[in-house]
Amino acid sequence: MASTPYHITTLLEKMTSSDKDYRFMACNDLIAELKKDVLKLDEDAEKRVAQMLLKLLQDKNGEVQNLAVKCLGLLIHKSKETNLCWLNDTLCDNLTSKEEQLRDISAIAIKTIIAELPPPSNSLSARISHTLVKRLLAIFKDPSVDSHVQLESLDIIGDLLIRYGNLLQSQHEEVLDVSLSLLKSSRVAVRKRSIIVISQLVTCCSPEVFLKLLDYVSNRLSEADSVQTYKTYVQAMGAITRQAGVRISEFLPRIIPLVLLPCSGGSGFNDDELRECCLQTLESFIQKCPRDINEFISDISSISLVYLTHDPNYYDDGDEQGTGSDDDVMETDQEPDSGDEYNNDDDYSDDDDVSWKVRRAAAKCITALISSRPDMLSEQYTSLSPVLIKRFKEREDNVKSDIFEAYIMLLKQTKAFGILPGRDVTDANDMETEGPILHLQQQVPDLVRGVTKQLKQKSDKTRQCCFSLLTELVITLPGSLNSAEHLSKIIPAINSSIHDKNAASNLKIDILHFLHVLLCNHHPTCFHPHVDILCPLLVNAIHDSFYKITSEALLVTQQLIIVLRPEVTADFEFEPFIEILYQPTLLRLKATDIDQEVKERAIFCVSQIIATLGDKLSSEQLNECLYILLDRLENEITRLTTVKSLSLIARSPLSVNIAPILSQTFPLLASFLRKNQRTLKIASLSCLKVLFEKYPSLINEELFCPVLKELSPLVSEEDLHISQLVLVLLACMGRGIPASMNYLHDSLLPRILQLMTSPLLQGAAQDALLDFFVSLVQANIATLDYKNLVTLVTQPINNPPKDTTQALHKHGFHSIAKCVSALLSAAPDKTDATVKSLVSLISNQKSSDQQKLYALLTIGEIGKKYHNMSAYGNLQQILIGTFDLASEDIRSAAAFALGNISAGNVEKFVPYLLSQIQANPHNSYLLLQSLKEVIISLSRHPDDFVKLRPCVEEIWSHMFQNCESTEEGKRQVVAECIGKLTMLDIDDRLPKLEAALKSESANVRATVVAAFKFTITEQPQPFDPLLKANIGTFLSMLEDPVLAVRRVALIALNSAAHNKPSLIKDMLGFLLPKLYAETNVRKELIRQVEMGPFKHKVDDGLDMRKAAFECMYTMLDTCLDRLDIFEFLTHLEKGLKDHYDIIMLTYLMLTRLSTLCPAAILARLDQLLEGLRGTIMSNVKPESVKQECEKQLELKRSAIRALVTILQIQDAIKNPKLNDFLNHIKADKTLNTILESVMHDYKSLPGDSMDTS
Repeated sequence: MASTPYHITTLLEKMTSSDKDYRFMACNDLIAELKKDVLKLDEDAEKRVAQMLLKLLQDKNGEVQNLAVKCLGLLIHKSKETNLCWLNDTLCDNLTSKEEQLRDISAIAIKTIIAELPPPSNSLSARISHTLVKRLLAIFKDPSVDSHVQLESLDIIGDLLIRYGNLLQSQHEEVLDVSLSLLKSSRVAVRKRSIIVISQLVTCCSPEVFLKLLDYVSNRLSEADSVQTYKTYVQAMGAITRQAGVRISEFLPRIIPLVLLPCSGGSGFNDDELRECCLQTLESFIQKCPRDINEFISDISSISLVYLTHDPNYYDDGDEQGTGSDDDVMETDQEPDSGDEYNNDDDYSDDDDVSWKVRRAAAKCITALISSRPDMLSEQYTSLSPVLIKRFKEREDNVKSDIFEAYIMLLKQTKAFGILPGRDVTDANDMETEGPILHLQQQVPDLVRGVTKQLKQKSDKTRQCCFSLLTELVITLPGSLNSAEHLSKIIPAINSSIHDKNAASNLKIDILHFLHVLLCNHHPTCFHPHVDILCPLLVNAIHDSFYKITSEALLVTQQLIIVLRPEVTADFEFEPFIEILYQPTLLRLKATDIDQEVKERAIFCVSQIIATLGDKLSSEQLNECLYILLDRLENEITRLTTVKSLSLIARSPLSVNIAPILSQTFPLLASFLRKNQRTLKIASLSCLKVLFEKYPSLINEELFCPVLKELSPLVSEEDLHISQLVLVLLACMGRGIPASMNYLHDSLLPRILQLMTSPLLQGAAQDALLDFFVSLVQANIATLDYKNLVTLVTQPINNPPKDTTQALHKHGFHSIAKCVSALLSAAPDKTDATVKSLVSLISNQKSSDQQKLYALLTIGEIGKKYHNMSAYGNLQQILIGTFDLASEDIRSAAAFALGNISAGNVEKFVPYLLSQIQANPHNSYLLLQSLKEVIISLSRHPDDFVKLRPCVEEIWSHMFQNCESTEEGKRQVVAECIGKLTMLDIDDRLPKLEAALKSESANVRATVVAAFKFTITEQPQPFDPLLKANIGTFLSMLEDPVLAVRRVALIALNSAAHNKPSLIKDMLGFLLPKLYAETNVRKELIRQVEMGPFKHKVDDGLDMRKAAFECMYTMLDTCLDRLDIFEFLTHLEKGLKDHYDIIMLTYLMLTRLSTLCPAAILARLDQLLEGLRGTIMSNVKPESVKQECEKQLELKRSAIRALVTILQIQDAIKNPKLNDFLNHIKADKTLNTILESVMHDYKSLPGDSMDTS
């Protein structure tokens, strides 16, 4: 440490050298020293270093000056406050120096110091920033100060406001006064810089300062007596709006008329630059306050349309307002051709003409209107769309691209809000007779005419815009270009554009991308007349020297092959085109010195040729391709793609002969199962399954044994998806090659049996396991017959482990029961003996609880498949007898079994069940469970369901007797039964349900609403119109005074929104206010509970709020077109400060909205950031338990995930608060680690999508 000051002294001496290289190296070395944490400088040393660096700011060498500035920035971290103040004072003095170079470098040095100052939480930063602002403001008091000094000072004040604006509250008014006075400056640069400072002040100023600012600007606007003054204050208003957001909303009625005035001609000023500024400011109003400008929307829209056609120096005899007939819209199509294929209007030029800026601003204003008001889509199609289509003929490329962008935005909004994923398109009631989709369909002919006209232009930019628009059109409205008239215009335009020698590579890529989307989204037969144009076009593109064009061309070729022969028995004569496409594709497949992307696309393309046209290839051609694919299979880089392509070939209905490579393929696929690459394992298992299905006769023991050996390690609960694929593969092997099942004994079968008992086994993986056992019995293997398999499956029950920690999980009993039932389904002759042995286990007093539980569950599973079990004596009485056992699991299993066997003989068993409900009230819950199993089991089969009709009235009566039960579990069972019974005879039962809503008992009302929920199924039902007519009565329970009833009504609303949104769509005006009202925290529902010495708060309204937010989340998917997004966001913001579960749900909604409604998110970004900041910057209490810490960490991760999604929105990063917040996160090591992890996960997702389920 003692040598360090000496070393610094040495460097300072070198800085005085006459040699610039010495000075440069000394500064460089000083930077290295200042970066060291161990370096400590006393006050004197700091002063000497600072003095030398200030001297070097005047160095004649620019590189030395730059290094001196960097040194000053680093020196801040080592300096005492007194030296830091002296340094800033000196630099501020230099700002007013007469030497321009010293002024400039000093300004840069001050900005560097500001960037290096500690965060706002440090008191030093507050004092330094106050001092700097005070010194800088003093500069403006001197009237003789140079304008360059003013510019630099304003820049520095702006930087200080961005970083420390909230710390400078006491100086905001003074900063504002100086900035407003400079708006009168004669220099444009000073006025612009002042506007920037004002906009930065807006982000942190108090309401009083903000009010003063708006009063001043609006007064000056109303008093403006020159174009320049008006323009300055309109620009200021635009900048204020962009930073203030919704804060400005209450002032809009006063401001907007002043901004509209020059555009309507009322101001007396006729200036295009002023109009441009006004339109830009109107755009900012639309983006930041889309809901608050409702009364001005019509005026803004009209003015934007007027100025979209504003071109005073260019005469066009067409109807510029777009009010003519459809024939008039594209009347320029009839203009005589000058002989040039690319005839356009770009030959006209006028350097003084700035009207194009007005048109561009108008186009951007229209784009903002479209993006921020999805609720007005239908109106926009009638008012904006025709004019936009007509203005495709705009002569300025920059304006034209913005017009295309506006129409593309219209299509994107239509895709997001016009057709929703949750909409039931099979339901006639759900289809709109009017709406954006219908308007778009009607305007497609005009749109195609307008675009194809522009495709004749020379400009690459224009043609790219055209193809981008057509791509979006096809994605939004698949099949919209099916018409032969449309394709006869578009295909030749594609051909001429892609063969244009001067066309840029990006244009060709866009053309090919459009062509791929076009082929994927239209019926293949409509392209058959154009194949003779498309094939040569694609061949040329495949031979292109640019790899991206080749790659896109191969992708399009693969789709074209499907178009050529959509079915094996296609009528189209495709054979002449096979060789044309085959040869260039094969050439690319053979090449090894090409880009990876091209290799993969070539593999897929050749595989598609084989799969679709393989029967038309010669055996030599087929074998040549297969051997090349085998070679690619051996290559580590291309093996995954080749595995997928082999699956494609194997699935072909042509049964392509792949015998020549099968013997080499199997060992390779088996070896891939050992690799760590999960996607390769999945692809290999899928490929093997297809091979075993399609080519079992070609697969011998030598081929399948290596595969079986590799499957064992893959069967594990750690990856259920891969385990499922293994089981599906084994089932295929068992059916295709039964002898292969002889080789399961060693290690594979024990792993499968272990998986069977896993508590995680469910869904598709469990179904695959059951199917595997069925195939195993069907394989007729002597050592694995039904009896042996049942012994193996039930071993965990008959021979339980002595170690209690390894005891069978409750879920394992259910899995074993399902497996025995599956085995029995493949050996029906064993039914009688199996059932008798199970009944014996139940009746035997010596049977363990585990054996009884297994026997009961298995009888229940068998009852699901074997309808009539009445032949087994007093089985019902035996099952009811177990209701009195101590084990709750056994009692539930008995109820499950009783219900399922009763479904097999309704006439005998159901009356007995009903009599038992009456006779044994202490077992009523279990008997109701059994009855529920009967009803659910029969409801799966409509033909069997009608068997219940004779008993319905009695069942109904029993159910309503239990509606008033105080046990919520019993009421849930009753509700489901009533709902299913209502579906059996809805005309008779629904009115009875409605009548029960008037009951004085809250429990009855809640049960009835819950019952109605069960009538709303995902599949279309013939009685859906009746449900729609009556659903309002049930959902009116959202107004019920009892909390529990309202909660059930909310759950019913959620179910309707999820399964059949058409039922509630027209009622959302009534329902949404009720839904939003339940998102509020109600203090009267929060009570304090004493738990020993501790006091704990219980929120009885929490479950209600959770249900409300869950319903809101559902509506985002299914009712987005009927939601007022800004009102939705208002209530979502409440959730950002609520309970953990609700906060997590709001983050998911925020992530979804960032993709669906980016404009709305940007408009409310400041408010949303407050909620995110509260979570991300919060810290857990020191005494918090581990669980609390983990929950807090997960909450932060979810908040950062939502923030990352917001960052993907275009222009989001321009928000200063977001930028500042992001810097705070990056400055914190823990938060930055989470941010980097989330960013990495986000980028690794396909298509930059994020799971929001």
